[in-house]
Order: sequence, then structure tokens, then C-alpha cells
Amino acid sequence: MPNMLKVENLSVVLDGETIISDVNLELERGDNMAVIGPNGAGKTVFLKALLGILPHQGKIEWAKDSRLGYVPQKIDADRHLPIDLENLLAAKANVLGIEKSEIKAITDVTKITEKILKTPIGHLSGGQFQRSLIAFALLGKPNVILFDEPTASIDQPGEEQIYGLIHELQDKYGITIILVSHDLSIVYRYATKVLCLNKKGLCFGSPESTLTPEVFKNLYGEEHKYVHHIYHK
Repeated sequence: MPNMLKVENLSVVLDGETIISDVNLELERGDNMAVIGPNGAGKTVFLKALLGILPHQGKIEWAKDSRLGYVPQKIDADRHLPIDLENLLAAKANVLGIEKSEIKAITDVTKITEKILKTPIGHLSGGQFQRSLIAFALLGKPNVILFDEPTASIDQPGEEQIYGLIHELQDKYGITIILVSHDLSIVYRYATKVLCLNKKGLCFGSPESTLTPEVFKNLYGEEHKYVHHIYHK
């Protein structure tokens, strides 16, 4: 399969409730796909279906050489947990049989300092913790990484740094990115494809050609506040 991912008629039903339905898309290698939609639209469920965590109907076909990484939206870390990032990275590297040199390369590219490595997980700031999750996902050299709102608990300067890092990683390693985000400026700046979800797959394509005022109205139920900024810049 020349593409990295092909999804046909994807639906997820949990406890008798249809969470998402009729999702169709194809991603090429190196694509950056943003997944947008209102709260409760099924964006996280969509990612988990792609990862094989949730049961689904329809077809999800990854390229045979795909290696998936996942950065969740949030993990509640106990501040009293006596584990630091160095421990976590070393544990995963041991399971995967990865050399310590790869850990060093990943912490360098994600700008994780020795101080951050030695800090207990529960004491990291929001931005430091997200960098830690990204570093953890990079172990094993994935060629696809799924991000679930990676800046949800970070202030605006921190957001710019995290999105800049994700873009840098894609440029450096050619990783295919699937990213859930509410920040439409990021969608227009970095995404090559966009999937609009609101229980159904409402649109899929390039942001410039797909995200029309009519699509926003169907997606959010009213004209999105960002539409005027995009179409009058």
C-alpha cells in the first residue's frame, strides 16, 4: 500500500451509542493531518480506534511498515510518585532493546535537560511534561505519531514551543502526524490535511479548500469565531 493509512466507513459504537460514523480518509507518508470538531465530537475515540484500543466497524489499514507512537492529551501523575523521566525512558528502552545513545538523541531533539530528566514526573510543569510524553513516544523510532490535544493544559508561549517542536520533528524525521487540535491557526500553518468530526466525518481534504464558512457552520452549529480571521487576512 503506497499510502500510510486508509480508513473506510469507520464507525465506533460504545454501550449502544454511536460515537463516530462514516469516516473515510487516506493519508500519504509525511502528511500532517489535523482533526478538528466541537467537544464530544469523537476526536479522542477516533485516535483510539486508529490505535486499535477500541472496537470498531469499517476498515483501518495501516502500511505494513507503520510504527505508531501516541501522545495522550493528559496523564494525571501522582506528585508523590518516586519516578522521574529518566526512569520511564530507561524502562521503555529496556523493553524495546534500545541503546542508551537513542535516549540521548531523543532528549536532545526534544530539548529535555538533565534537570528535567531527574525531576519526579509529578513535579514537571505542563510544558515539560508534554515534552516528556513526546520523548517517550519517540522511543522505538515511530514513523507515525498521534497527538491528542498536546497543548490542552499549557499556556500560549508553551503552546507555540510544543507545536514548533512537533513541526521540527516532522521535518527532521519525516514522521506522519495525526493531531487533534482546537487551534485553527496551527491547522492552517502546519496541516496538509484536515478531518472535520462531529459524530460523523463531515469533511476531509486540504485546509485551504475544505474549511469553508459553510463547513464551519455544519461542524460547530454556528459560524466559528476564527472564520472571519482566516478569510479576511
